[in-house]
Amino acid sequence: MPARGLIIAAPASGSGKTAITLSLLALLKQRGVAVSSAKVGPDYIDPAFHQAATGRPCFNLDTWAMRPETLRALAAQAAARADITVIEGVMGLFDGAEIGPGGASGSTADLAALLDLPVVLVMNVKGQGATAGAVLAGLARHRPNVRIAGVIFNQVGGPVHRQILEEAAGGLEIPALGFLPRLQPLAMPERHLGLKQAGEIADIGTFLSAAAAAIAPHLDVERLLSLATPMVVPKTAAPLGIPPLGQHIAVAQDIAFAFAYPAQLEAWRRQGATLSLFSPLGDQAPDAGADAVFLPGGYPELHAGKLASNRTYQDGLRKSAARGASIYGECGGYMVLGETLTDADGIAHPMAGLLPVATSFARPKLHLGYRRAWLMEAGPLGPHRAAFAGHEFHYATVEREAGDAALFEAQDARGNDLAAMGRRNGRVMGSFLHLINAA
Repeated sequence: MPARGLIIAAPASGSGKTAITLSLLALLKQRGVAVSSAKVGPDYIDPAFHQAATGRPCFNLDTWAMRPETLRALAAQAAARADITVIEGVMGLFDGAEIGPGGASGSTADLAALLDLPVVLVMNVKGQGATAGAVLAGLARHRPNVRIAGVIFNQVGGPVHRQILEEAAGGLEIPALGFLPRLQPLAMPERHLGLKQAGEIADIGTFLSAAAAAIAPHLDVERLLSLATPMVVPKTAAPLGIPPLGQHIAVAQDIAFAFAYPAQLEAWRRQGATLSLFSPLGDQAPDAGADAVFLPGGYPELHAGKLASNRTYQDGLRKSAARGASIYGECGGYMVLGETLTDADGIAHPMAGLLPVATSFARPKLHLGYRRAWLMEAGPLGPHRAAFAGHEFHYATVEREAGDAALFEAQDARGNDLAAMGRRNGRVMGSFLHLINAA
């Protein structure tokens, strides 16, 4: 029997969909439901919380960056051996970028239409009564191929407020699945790039149990589950954006380097690569037998002093480069391949020195958006002009990028040319761009 699926979306960011999705996943797992999850868009933090709640990898589904066949294949992987797959949306239901290489804008609505899945809407109704019905009606009629199958009202003030909301939804024949008051156990800790990571919460199990217990009395779980529909997806997998960097890839993995897509790592394994993990924060070196090293993004700026003093890790990176291993760093991984990383206090910490780059958080500036990128020279990532779709999200500033050996030519989502991105030095390369899929 195929797994069933549904999408949790919202009219806008800040409506509570992440906390409610996470609480629902934890509640279903507690009740013995084989539940899996996915996340719309280029996100690393929410999927880690999902995985903590379900015990299963959470795959990103990005209609801007991924081809339809890739999306369907990843949806199949997410649904494997599950009774239900809960997909968390991104931003507002119809919010996205310009049409991307995948032929869509990256919105939650695009994915709902592609996979033909019902949408359960989370609405923050603080300070709003009958008007919520008008908002719900407008969203339900906005796009005929996107079906809003139910609604969860969040921040409900009391019995009278609830009655008004029930009447507002009842006239639309959209079932109201929950009326949630302000629930403190659902509050999630934040920092400059969003939520803290699941791995940073020592009592994550207690947090998830409390969230599940808090939401249970206010949500009609059985009715919500009845709205899910079969996921009709292919059984074949489609490769993701980064080709295997080698036959044996050493992957940095800890709190400072946590932003690697599980689907990408799985794609490398499917293509025959062996993966070994190492912790730079634990002063571990890449496996000496690895012919490639991957340094994903994360929060190295919060641990710059420790990373600078971890000699086994630093020397291991340099030895990997000296023996000709391919080394690739994304965002945080790019910064630690450089010469120095200046933290928020203005202290410059020496890094691996494998790329002529110096970065800083002393004067943070937001860099955010989808990117198209083309390799400027053939190398471990592919042939000259190999095309990728990716995403940039960081607050670091570049103090120095020496030399003219840039890694990518780049454009933003609107097709505007950007400055060349990243640097390469032999088989060592990196940039602030998170690659998602081959374009």
